[in-house]
Formats: sequence, C-alpha cells, structure tokens
Amino acid sequence: MVFIQFAPLCIPFRRRVETFAVLLGVFLAFLAHTFGIIFWFILFFSRWWVFAVLYVSVVVVFDRKCTYQGGRPIWWLRNLFIWKYFCSYFPIKLVKTSYLSPSHNYILGYHPHGIITAGAFGNFATNGNNFSELYPGIKPRLLTLKLMLQFPFVREIYLGLGLCDVSKESIDYICGGSMGSGNAVVVIVGGAAESLDARPGSCTLTLKSRKGFIRMALLTGAQLVPVYSFGENDLYKQVSNSHGSILRKIQERFRRWITFAPVVFYGRGIFQYNFGILPFRRKITTVVGAPIRVFKNVNPQQADVDALHALYVERLKELFERYKKMYSDYPDATLEIV
Repeated sequence: MVFIQFAPLCIPFRRRVETFAVLLGVFLAFLAHTFGIIFWFILFFSRWWVFAVLYVSVVVVFDRKCTYQGGRPIWWLRNLFIWKYFCSYFPIKLVKTSYLSPSHNYILGYHPHGIITAGAFGNFATNGNNFSELYPGIKPRLLTLKLMLQFPFVREIYLGLGLCDVSKESIDYICGGSMGSGNAVVVIVGGAAESLDARPGSCTLTLKSRKGFIRMALLTGAQLVPVYSFGENDLYKQVSNSHGSILRKIQERFRRWITFAPVVFYGRGIFQYNFGILPFRRKITTVVGAPIRVFKNVNPQQADVDALHALYVERLKELFERYKKMYSDYPDATLEIV
C-alpha cells in the first residue's frame, strides 16, 4: 500500500513563498509550450488573428536578431526579490574560486544539465545568488535552445532575464568583441542528451564529443571556465532508461527530432511529497572554477580544438575532485565522461 505524505498545514510563510517561486520558475518552461499552443489557436481559429499576425510581424521585422545579438536583459527583472526565494528553496549556493577580470570575456561550461538546470537558472539567469556582487563587472548570459526563444510572449521574459540562443552567431557576438569586454556566456554543455542520465547520485557528463564551445573559445579568444553544480541531478527521480532499453531508444529518437529530450521524471507536489512537477528540496552548490587562458585563433585546426578540450576536461575533473567531499552528498562518486 502506498501512503501519500501530505505537507503539514503549519508551514512557515517563507517556505510557502519559496515553493511559489520555484513553481513560477518551473512553469516558465511549461508556459512556453502552453503559450505557443494558445498563440497558434488565436492565429488560425480566432477572430483575434490580426493581433497574432501583428506580433509575429513586429518580432520578425524588428526583433528577430535579438536572440543572438546579446538578448535584452532587464536588470530589475533579474533582481526581483522572488529569485532570492527561488534560490533559498533548495537552497542554491554559488561558490567563487577565482577572480574573473572584467577586461576579458568568458565562456562558462556548466555541468551537469540535470532535469531543469535549476542551478544555472538561479545563479546566472537571475541575480538571486548575488552573481553581480561576487563577480563585479561581469555580465552573464545564459544560453538556451533557440526553440525556447521562439514561443510568443514567454520569449520576452526569457530575453528580459538575459537568455540568448546557444549558437555560433550568439557566442561570437557576445564574446567576439561586438559587446566589448566583461561578458560571460553560460553554455550547458551536455544539453538534452545529458538530461537522460540525470538521476540522484549520477555524475555522468555528455562531454567527450562536445567541442563546439571549445572552438568558439579559440575563435573569440574568450577564456574558458569550468563550472560544476553538485546536487543538480538530485532534484528529480527519473524512470529507469538504461542504455539500450526500449525507452532510451525512443527518447533518443525524439531528442534528435525535436531537439529536447522527453524525460520521464517526477518530483513532489505542492501539497504532498510523493509525486509532482516540483523539484525536491535538495541543496545545489555551483562551483565556478578558475579561467583557462585562451589565445585567439581565427583558423583553429582540429588538433588545437582537441588539445584545448583535453585541458578543459582535465580542469573540470580537478574541480570535481577538489570539491566533491565538501559539497556532494556522494563524496565517493567518480565523474564519468561519455
């Protein structure tokens, strides 16, 4: 018999606000798809179709390049008090290990993806963990799938939080000199493929063949910074999908088709703790490593990319080993690169 564990009635008000903040953050992703469906309904089946056409026209004519030309960060939106509660729900902690000079640009490689990349969102898409105070003069841009910035209306929230699409053009514009110095793009390197391995205790990274961000570092001269979030994979439980299983094959096929992974996962609910879309309250500690100096190379050869990639992996492993006993619930874990 399965017993449902309900949340107690007498919960401190602060914890209720924290739950609301995380619910808001989680629903931003779901709302994107919902607004997309509503928008297409209005466009094709409503008398208000003219407004939908007007919106698309304005975006295409005047705002099309915004997603890969630095976005449109609204600093008061990034500094809303609600993001403090988002970070304190888990809680999320941001650990600075080295100084980042505003005279350089940076590419931060974020690991692991997890299910919802809560650490990346809380630390870099918002100022909920005081990134601007820890790294004065550094302007972060969290990069995401281009698809996520094409949903009507919700795209304006994403752009306001400083999100840009994860493309060569976007990284080149932000880190290549068009926006000056002091910029940092945050690339969730493992992407959708890595989310399929996101489960409590897992330390599997999809990184072995991910070298595009390395090439962009060479092309722009941006310094590489490894980032590891301990606890990111512990927020949800995922249905067993071992490599070679039927479910995994279906997920991989859909991922190649729709660019994001149809992960079968569950967390907790709003009023009970057994199942739901909310993440479990598990601490996340995001450790930002020391920058790797990169010399600009406008024509990098594969050997150059491979050498820098090997150095990056080495530094990431060192970062993981140095801090896992301090911040991980699995101090004996081994980082697996696939």
